[in-house]
Amino acid sequence: MVKKEFTYRGKTLEDLKTLSLNELGALLPARQRRSLKRGLIDQQIILLKKMRKNESNIETHCRDAIILPEMVGKTIKVYSGKEFIPVTIIEEMIGHYLGEFVLTRKKVAHSAPGIGATKSSAALSVK
Repeated sequence: MVKKEFTYRGKTLEDLKTLSLNELGALLPARQRRSLKRGLIDQQIILLKKMRKNESNIETHCRDAIILPEMVGKTIKVYSGKEFIPVTIIEEMIGHYLGEFVLTRKKVAHSAPGIGATKSSAALSVK
């Protein structure tokens, strides 16, 4: 089976990497386009500089950073509010935010009720 070549709005990954931020912004959805037009914040600039230096073990609190084509193939640890969770960036993530791929809430998993939770459980012996 032949893998289909990735394209984003008709452009290949190599074409996207050659575009400037303004040209790339024209291809992105409205929210991301407006965000790039206003300019990157200091945290996002620091994150991009670290990525361009090919640093390993990059950790960031910047969940609102837009995933750009130059980030593809790298692993970034994004803060979830409790811990840093590694995210490996693939082509399909271009144009999304880093925070979309790191959940901040865990699924609630209830176990058996505790002693005293119901009237019948009060009669059980405690071991």
